[in-house]
Amino acid sequence: MDSWHLWPRTELLLIISTLIACSVSSQAQYESLQSSYSQRDLSLKPYEWTYLRVELPLWFSSVTMSFLSNTNIGQKEMQGLSNSEMPILCLKDGNPIIPDLSDAYLNSLLMSFRINGSVFEGVNNSSHLEQCVPFQSNLTVVLTKEQISPGGWYIGYFNRLGPERTQSKMISRGKSYKVTTNIYIFGCSVPTSLGPGCNRTMYALSCMQSFTNGSLQAGSTSIICSNSNESPCLNQGESSRLYYIDITTIPSQFNISLETRSSSGGSLIAYVRYDVVPVGDAYDYSLTIGGSPLTVDFPRVGRWYIIVQASNFTGLNSTICFSLEWQVISCGNGKTGIDCSWDALALERIPKRNPSIPFGSYYLPKDGPTDSTTFPLVNLLSNYTDNQESYTFFFLDIPAGAAGSIIRIQIRSIGQDNFELYSKFGGLPSNDTWDYYATSKNNSGNPVLLSSNGTTVAGTGGSLEMYMLYAREGTWCIALRHPSVKVIKSRPLMSVSLVGCYKGCNGNGTCKYSVDESGLTFYSYCACDRDHGAFDCSDELVSPKGHVRQSIFLIGSNAAAILPAYWAIRQKAFAEWILYTSSGISSALYHACDVGTWCILSFRVLQFLDFWLSFMAVVSTFIYMATIDESSKRAIHAGVFILTAILAATGATRTSNIGIVIAIGSLGLLIGWLLEFNQARRLVNWSQTINFQFHLLNRWEDVRSMLLDLLEAFKKRFRWEFLVLGFVFLAFAGTSWKLESNRVYWIWHSLWHITIYTSSFFFLCSTRANRGDYELSPDHDSSTRGTGDT
Repeated sequence: MDSWHLWPRTELLLIISTLIACSVSSQAQYESLQSSYSQRDLSLKPYEWTYLRVELPLWFSSVTMSFLSNTNIGQKEMQGLSNSEMPILCLKDGNPIIPDLSDAYLNSLLMSFRINGSVFEGVNNSSHLEQCVPFQSNLTVVLTKEQISPGGWYIGYFNRLGPERTQSKMISRGKSYKVTTNIYIFGCSVPTSLGPGCNRTMYALSCMQSFTNGSLQAGSTSIICSNSNESPCLNQGESSRLYYIDITTIPSQFNISLETRSSSGGSLIAYVRYDVVPVGDAYDYSLTIGGSPLTVDFPRVGRWYIIVQASNFTGLNSTICFSLEWQVISCGNGKTGIDCSWDALALERIPKRNPSIPFGSYYLPKDGPTDSTTFPLVNLLSNYTDNQESYTFFFLDIPAGAAGSIIRIQIRSIGQDNFELYSKFGGLPSNDTWDYYATSKNNSGNPVLLSSNGTTVAGTGGSLEMYMLYAREGTWCIALRHPSVKVIKSRPLMSVSLVGCYKGCNGNGTCKYSVDESGLTFYSYCACDRDHGAFDCSDELVSPKGHVRQSIFLIGSNAAAILPAYWAIRQKAFAEWILYTSSGISSALYHACDVGTWCILSFRVLQFLDFWLSFMAVVSTFIYMATIDESSKRAIHAGVFILTAILAATGATRTSNIGIVIAIGSLGLLIGWLLEFNQARRLVNWSQTINFQFHLLNRWEDVRSMLLDLLEAFKKRFRWEFLVLGFVFLAFAGTSWKLESNRVYWIWHSLWHITIYTSSFFFLCSTRANRGDYELSPDHDSSTRGTGDT
């Protein structure tokens, strides 16, 4: 009977599973999952950040990114938060993003979400895709080949931003967040297909081998790509056709011409776009039928797309056939430029082979001497004409995995010659088309942030220094605009290097390295000192006077330990005296090291001693309030030593520690009171105690009398005015601990020192010595004996 009822359900499940499998199999013929990545429960403490690199292959069709977090910040929540307080998620192509380079840059990254709540919507220009959104509880982003380009993409996770992000902190308290990330990359089974259902086809233009063209400048070569191997015609059924070519060497120019072979009515227009399929109004260039050819100077290497669209058909059966030709012109023999007149030199990377500096290296001209990190420019500069200015081009490669490094370019000259630097990724720069630009005409000598991409430049006289933060991997071209060799007044030197941090963190921090969550990219960052912050440690967050003031407060406030130590030695409580004295001294030494004054031991050891002895001082105060025999006290102290040591070693700065320590101290006090109460009542044996307790519960009068005796014992045991003051200062201490934050740490932690030691002093003063005054009344004693005789 049971199996008969289960059979139809089993058959139904089998049929459903078969249909799903068939559906997936059918879909696999078009768009299918090519690769995936999962990062579960990525935890970010306050001011922590990390990156994740996602590699999109050339043949991908779409990517789905899913983010789950334990918070949700919408447009309304953003109104009550500053940019520096929000946990944010950023997406950028090519290299890791530094969202807090400036307030204006961060505002621009969040502008889209702040205005309309969009999450990476309307993305149509891969070369400028830099967006950030606050953490969402459930965020899914789907981007297609018509929106973003293949290559390396970086997701940045940040819990709080601003100059304090890199500042060395005495305390880091605040909310921690967790993020789960899932990345799914889809592609078509046929590499030349694309679109959500892989229903579009792109065609590769057939290219002829390079040859020297007499109509071109001497030394130049060209590659002709066309659709000559087909006879494409467009009509109302197929109104567009997509082509692509792959440019593998840096060209100086390309020309595109579009001509009609035959037409029965209609017009043609073509849209050209670099690295991303053109769609709608998202394109880089356009050309029309019958117009002049499209000429693009200094294009980038990589894949270029062109879509030819027909419109304005005069009839249902109208067709228009066309021919497309794409000419790519490049130079050889160490020359480049439109007319192949400027000198071009390839720079060779020389690793420094320092294991502590990943990818640290410098660049020198190939086949040149390698005994110096600099090279003279005079013999390398272009001298094509007698004009006052010329260009010289340098090519260098950033290795894979080094997108978190910095390109540093220096030109040193003792004269007043003017130099200009233009740099561009994957293409020749000029004064019209460049990614980064710097000039020695800036005579301030101070670096100036020129763009959101992180270009800094400092120039004095004829010297020049330029940094490109987190330069993307691949080929970079640097164009040096300089005076003619004949008029240069000095012998300038040039150096190009791959370094870790901008200007060595300006001497206000340490350059450190980390690896992104995928393990594919190293990135450098500055760990600034107590007084400085920002990505390069250039912002002074604490003035010298403020530093002295904070040091005095944090170190001097430990003098409050004299109060409980004095009372302990006066009462001949030598163990407590040693503990309070050691706690005050270790705390003063720890904060002296913490603020950079003097370190007698390593910072980690001093931090452990400070927190451990502070925890022990709090707990020992509670234990002292129950004056029990030394053997019991030693047993309780042994257990407390272990528990507080674990707390100090595993997470000394946790906010919850103060509550845990007070709970441990209260438990020790309770155990001590129970032991003391047990001695005061002179219980004969455990059997009498159990019988007494069972009978006492049935006698309300005995219970009431016992409670009154306990209350009377407590009254005699403590000086209540001091006890109340002890709890008041303990509450102040807990409040100070809770209110500690990075900016006001020195105030509240100094008050913590004062209030916690003062509360211990009052607790010690409130405790009277146990003189055996707390015995039971005769009635209770006889009751106990009577119970035992029953």
